[in-house]
Amino acid sequence: MKVAVYGQYYKAEDKPYIENLFKILNEKSIEFVVEKEYYLEIKKHIELKKIETFSSYKELNNSFNFMFTVGGDGTILRAVTFIRHSNIPIIGINTGRLGFLATVQKDEISKAVNLLIEQKYEIKKRALLSVRTSPKIKSLASLNFALNEVSVSRKNTASMITIETYLDNEYLTSYWADGLIISTPTGSTGYSLSCGGPIITPQAKSIALTPIAPHNLNARPLVIPDETKIKFKVSGREDEFFLSLDSRITTINSTTEIFVEKSNFNLKMVQINDQTFLKTLREKLLWGQDTRN
Repeated sequence: MKVAVYGQYYKAEDKPYIENLFKILNEKSIEFVVEKEYYLEIKKHIELKKIETFSSYKELNNSFNFMFTVGGDGTILRAVTFIRHSNIPIIGINTGRLGFLATVQKDEISKAVNLLIEQKYEIKKRALLSVRTSPKIKSLASLNFALNEVSVSRKNTASMITIETYLDNEYLTSYWADGLIISTPTGSTGYSLSCGGPIITPQAKSIALTPIAPHNLNARPLVIPDETKIKFKVSGREDEFFLSLDSRITTINSTTEIFVEKSNFNLKMVQINDQTFLKTLREKLLWGQDTRN
């Protein structure tokens, strides 16, 4: 077995869990390769033998069985930029906070590795969104996809903006709002949820459109089929706006047309230890628990 290891940044409190991960991988004779920037950071704090590293998605191929991420859900969003079309399944070790995607708890690392070896896991596919613009934006040339959401928002103004929106080339509405979120089922428990959007189970073939602080108060989140092709243009008092793909942000202007649709590839997530989406919902959102006192 061969695995990649990725972390967005090192935290002192993560040290025992990183050490435990490397220890169990060595004990089980599992070959592992660590993302270069993460390796350079952790070796300042942890005594390590020389470890092979990778620094580009081009170095990850079908010889890898899995990728471990160490952090929270944001770390997985960053890891997607390395996975891309490679189909390498991700296992998220949660050393962050909420952990809807990173479902392996930090004290269960050894157990998780053993379950992988015993092939006691399931692979769950997660849909992504792809984006193109007219005119083209250079920064989106190779990183034009998002696992959680694509959003547009105001940039240099406190005033609301207008998002003229079309579905399959049919005019839907013009949102007067601080912005608009186009969310996958995976992203429905993130930014969209905080703005009043619906929770969508990961295997549902749907996309949610959630306005951010809409001025037209009758505007409500809308769930549409994931085969829908979405187009929108933004206007406002200022000429520049933010376009975000997960945590990656670029600037657009009022002449830019944005096209969003489901990507032609999926992300594979490893589900182990019966940590289903519904179980995660109950645990993270405290469903079914009396929290009145």
